[in-house]
Amino acid sequence: MTHHPDIAEALRESPTPLVVDLGYGARPDTTVEMARWLRRIVDDLPVTGLEIDPERVVDDREGVHFALGGFELAGLRPTLVRAFNVLRQYDEDEVGPAWSQMQSALAPGGLIVEGTCDEIGRRCSWVLLDEDRPRTLTLAWSPEHTDRPSTLAERLPKALIHRNVPGEPIHDLLTAADRAWELAAPLAPFGPRQRWRRATQILRDMGVDCEVSRTPTRDNILTVGWDTVAPLG
Repeated sequence: MTHHPDIAEALRESPTPLVVDLGYGARPDTTVEMARWLRRIVDDLPVTGLEIDPERVVDDREGVHFALGGFELAGLRPTLVRAFNVLRQYDEDEVGPAWSQMQSALAPGGLIVEGTCDEIGRRCSWVLLDEDRPRTLTLAWSPEHTDRPSTLAERLPKALIHRNVPGEPIHDLLTAADRAWELAAPLAPFGPRQRWRRATQILRDMGVDCEVSRTPTRDNILTVGWDTVAPLG
């Protein structure tokens, strides 16, 4: 999020920026770490961690406030909401209402990062939403722990995880990404990151409108417009 230009701009342009980490879980470590990173964009950025379980609400620490709250965002008007591994516990038909509830609570120009990751963040996926609609899907993975892009299927956001079947756009994307990865095999001696940069270029040549990183990144990343993967029907 720190390096995402739209998120950085939203935080800098807001007259009263506020970040909410929704559903931080049994420990608030990730919320505190997130605050440290995002404060590189805005000094003294207010950050609130919300938990729906009263027993998980902890005392404030390192300038981060913790409180009770769910998709209504405790009445706050945040500029940025991070909700990871929250909707994974819900049914697919509950995703839309949850998105709408969070969107209605955003400050003008606000954004939501809603997604899923494994226990230590080696495989992640998230949807970036604004006040009106989902904008993009991003898949990110540590190349040392992932053989091919389709391995991310088990960590897709709830809106897509049950849609990874033939005929659905997300299945088509993962299939194409695996094919591009195979075609980029000649670059394997230069490392998986260089190989993935070539694979994204191949994906674009295949007609997939994906972002191509201009600089090397620690993780392999694939970002596409939501229209590319939106569930049929």
